[in-house]
Parts: sequence; structure tokens; C-alpha cells
Amino acid sequence: MLAPQRAAFDIPREVAYLNAASWSPLPKAVQAAGHAGVARKAQPWNWNAPDQAAQLARARAAAAALIGAAPEDIALISSVGFGVATAAKNLKVPRGSRVILLADDHSAPTLEWMQRAPEAGFETEAVSPGPDGDWTAALLAAIERQGAAPVALASISSVHWSDGGLVDLAAVQAALRRQGAALLVDATHHAGILPIDVAALDPDFLIFPTYKWVLGPYGRAFLYVAKRWQQGVPLEQTSYSRKGVAAERAPYFADLSFAEGAKRFDMGERDHFISLEMAAVGMEMMAAWGQAPIAAHLAMLNRRIADGVTGLPVTVPAERVRAPHVLSLGFPAGMPERLIERLAAEQVHVAPRLGRMRISPHVYNDEADADALVGALRRALG
Repeated sequence: MLAPQRAAFDIPREVAYLNAASWSPLPKAVQAAGHAGVARKAQPWNWNAPDQAAQLARARAAAAALIGAAPEDIALISSVGFGVATAAKNLKVPRGSRVILLADDHSAPTLEWMQRAPEAGFETEAVSPGPDGDWTAALLAAIERQGAAPVALASISSVHWSDGGLVDLAAVQAALRRQGAALLVDATHHAGILPIDVAALDPDFLIFPTYKWVLGPYGRAFLYVAKRWQQGVPLEQTSYSRKGVAAERAPYFADLSFAEGAKRFDMGERDHFISLEMAAVGMEMMAAWGQAPIAAHLAMLNRRIADGVTGLPVTVPAERVRAPHVLSLGFPAGMPERLIERLAAEQVHVAPRLGRMRISPHVYNDEADADALVGALRRALG
């Protein structure tokens, strides 16, 4: 199990920040990379083409390492929504079919399909779990339901953003394959924390940003594209999506055929001086600490919190259906007014999500933070 890494961050001892699922603090090393990037932009004549190419390659490789991918299968993009829109431009959903979503899933993997459905003639089905909170069982039942329209695609988060419910991607993918359907995974709350191997899972598309669990900046995300989709058309038309469009030589439009691999799907202005190296450093730190030790540490903290709130008027999801790093407390009588603000006044920071309290520790948290939350909750809830 990983020891707490608080010294790598600029977090005062009195602050219990348990809200990584909203946005993570930047480690000191990532801040330093950002400062170096700002200085680089201040003197761009010292930043040449080989440096830029190395920075692009470093970020692509760091993202690939977290999900078991090859770097050439990774596109550099800005957000999960950008990645989903890219997938939707290439993955045509047949008329009369179904796209499976999670009920109340984040907007990124859902709204694209909800927007397209009426005109394209397919339906979206938002799947809800039963009282036990088992998202996997609900998904499998929906995919395999007899008499329903055929499933063309499941576009789902692998960890539900609001309640921390964990989806068994391997089981869902097996069911989708039996239907000849595609799988798009929003791995925002998965990559870097939980094991994932795209070589074994073989999703069609998988996307994650850097500003939450992998300790990076806003505006950076990564798109895994299965090789069967790498002949598609990118969302944005850029010079580097083509084989021969370069400002250094004439003719400018020498070869308009698309570049090989997933890099054809890279976003415009991908070579950002400042944020790209920040993203790489954060992902490399996560890889160095190791997915399994991180997950074990966070599971221990959330188990400590779950045990600590015993007897309070809250509900705790069963450990078998929740991700180890996200714990969402329910309030059968409704969340007390201004509870989140009252906790914040005690320097305990969590998030309200759909009537629940979402608790999401990271590597900088320790038992003292967990105990600070439990104590503050006991004072607030009596």
C-alpha cells in the first residue's frame, strides 16, 4: 500500500481535501513544469521543432502507459467531450438501434448521443441500477433484454461520477460483443487508479482527462482509438492530421492524405507550451507510484470513513459495487442544508452530487484527513 504523498503537494496540514473527483491539486513537480512552460512561451525562440516533437511523444507515451496502449493509438485532445464527438463522427449508429447510457451519467459521454438520436433515428436508453447499486448487473440486463431494439453502442463511464459505482467493463464488453455492438468508455475516474488494459478489453474508444485523478491541468485529455477506427476522419482539420501539409516547404498542401495512427485525431493547437508537459509529469508520477498501491491506500481511507460514519443518518454503498477511491454517502431524509459549506468551514472539502456527498481522497490524503471528515460529520449530523 502506498504511503501518503502529502509532501509532494502544497497542502496545509489543517486542510482535509477529499475532492479529487472534482479536481486535484497540482503536485509541486507539475507546478514546476507549468512554470517552465510559461518561461518557454516567454522566449519561444529557445523552443525548437525537435523539442516540440519530444514533448508530444512524451505525453502520448505517458497516457498510453496508464491504460496498456501503444503510443501510436493515443490522440492528444482537449476534453472527454471532444473525444466523444470524434467517436460520433466516425461511429455511425444504425437507425432503429439502441445506444446504452448510464442514468445520470456525466454529460460528456451522454449528450452527444442524446442530441443525435432524433435525427439519426436511434434511441438512447439510460440504465439505472437496482436498490443494491449494481451498475454492471443493470447494464447486462439492458444489453441482453429480449424483444428490445438491437444495441449498437454503449457509451458509459466506467466509474459513475456521482455515486462512485463501478462497472465491470470486461463483463459489459463480452455482452456487447455478443450483440455486435461497440463500446466507448469515459475513463475519467478510472485511468491511473484502477487497472485497465485496452489490449485485453479492446474498447472502440476510451477517453480520460488529466485535471482530476492523474494530477494534471485543465484542457488536456487523451483518446484511445482502436486500430479498426484509425482510418476515420478527425473532428478538426489540421496540418498535422495530414501527411504533407507543412509551412516549411512548398507546396504547402503537398499530401492531403491523413496521417497514420491515432494522431490524425489530435486536436488543434495540440503543441501547447505550458500544459502538455504538466500533463505528462502528472501521469508519470501516477505510474511511478503504481495503480495497485494507490488503489489500496484510497480503499483503506474510504473504508475508514465508511466505518466511522456508522450510526449516523447516512447510507453507504456496499463495497462490492463501488470504486475503491470514491465513496458517496446518501441521506435518506435529504442532505441537511448547507452541510457541504459547514464542512468546508472546518477545512474539510467534499462535493455534493445529485443529493449525495461524494468523498474522493487521493495520494496526498492520510488517516488524519479521514478522521477530520468523520469528526466534522458527527458534529454536523449529531
